[in-house]
Formats: sequence, structure tokens, C-alpha cells
Amino acid sequence: MTDLALDGVEGPHADQPVVTEGADLDDARAAVVMVHGRGATARSILGMADEFGTDHVAYLAPSAARNTWYPQSFLAETDENEPHLSSALSFVGRLVDRAADAVGYDRVALLGFSQGACLASEWAARNARRYGGVIAFSGGLIGPPGTPREYDGDLDGTPAFVGCSDSDPHIPLERVHETAEVLEAIGAEVDERIYEGMGHGINEEELAAAKGVVTSLERERA
Repeated sequence: MTDLALDGVEGPHADQPVVTEGADLDDARAAVVMVHGRGATARSILGMADEFGTDHVAYLAPSAARNTWYPQSFLAETDENEPHLSSALSFVGRLVDRAADAVGYDRVALLGFSQGACLASEWAARNARRYGGVIAFSGGLIGPPGTPREYDGDLDGTPAFVGCSDSDPHIPLERVHETAEVLEAIGAEVDERIYEGMGHGINEEELAAAKGVVTSLERERA
């Protein structure tokens, strides 16, 4: 693992490192931006890369300040999570742009778990265009119930996986469904899967679905 320097991020997450795994970005066929959850680390989510079995994919994981992207629930009023939320979204965006400089936006997938899934899906919705994929494990779009979802842009067939338990203590099922519906409405090809009684985690079927998205990008660039 190595660290990647990234400039231009302001606020609480400024100067935080990006930890990398897999292929060197400048030699890669595709890239995956992997966003960790609350209390976790970049290095912990990068462990998932071993499940994908790729040789030509760069994995890039930003590190949240104090291991938390924003202080309150993703369902809280947006102002209650500022300035951390805007800083986090900026961090993700700068990293996606850096990866796209090397492989193209259509070869960059965003993947996140929990807080990271919320950031990945929210950033993709706010910056809709064709990406290599959006993979949201146990998360959803950010904001309190009733938040307007008037996003500009078109995800233009981007494959999106949205997976969660029907009884996740942190993620209401209604928000998972809303996230899938919104991503589909702005052009994503959505694969939504709900698992009975799973709790807050990731299962083998979800990992297999994510692997399918990632390895397809590696094959297409060969």
C-alpha cells in the first residue's frame, strides 16, 4: 500500500491521505474509489480489493479526518453535518477527477460502505455522468426525509448496485428504495437487493455483485 497526494480539498478533511492498492493508477485499466464507513479506515476498506482478484485495477481510498466523514446521521438536517459533509464530498470529487485523468470517468467506479455508501451515492447523483459503476453497501442518499432530489445530469447507463438489510439499524429501508429509484431516474442501471435480517454489513452475494462491476471494467479496457 502507498499514499497518494491530493491537493485542493478544503475544510476538515483537507490534507488527509489517500491510500492505494492494486495497479499503479497511471498504468491501470480502471480505478475504484473506495469510501470507508464511520469509525473505519481507508486501509480497512481496501481489504475488499483482495476479493475482486484483479491485476489491472487501481484502488484508491480517501481517509476521513478522525475516521468520520460527518458527525451526525446522514438523515440529519444538512447544516448539522457541515462543514464536514461539503469537505467530504469535495474530497471524493477530487479523487474521482484524479482517477478519471488516468483512466476516464467511464472506467472509474465509486464504492462505499455505510457513511461511505452515502457519500458515494450522493456525490454520483450530484455529479451525474457515465461512470464505471456506483456500489452502495448499506447506505443511501444524504438528507432528512423529504429532501428534494432534483439532481442535474445523466448517469447514462452507469451500473449501480444498492444493497442493504431490511432491518439495518442505521439505514431505513425507505431510504434504500428512494436511493435506487432516484439513481434509476437519472439514468443508472440499478441492481437493488434487500436481505432479510442481515443487519449492518456486507454479504458474499453483494461482494460477488461488486466484483462483477469491477472486473467488467478491467476486461473492457484490455
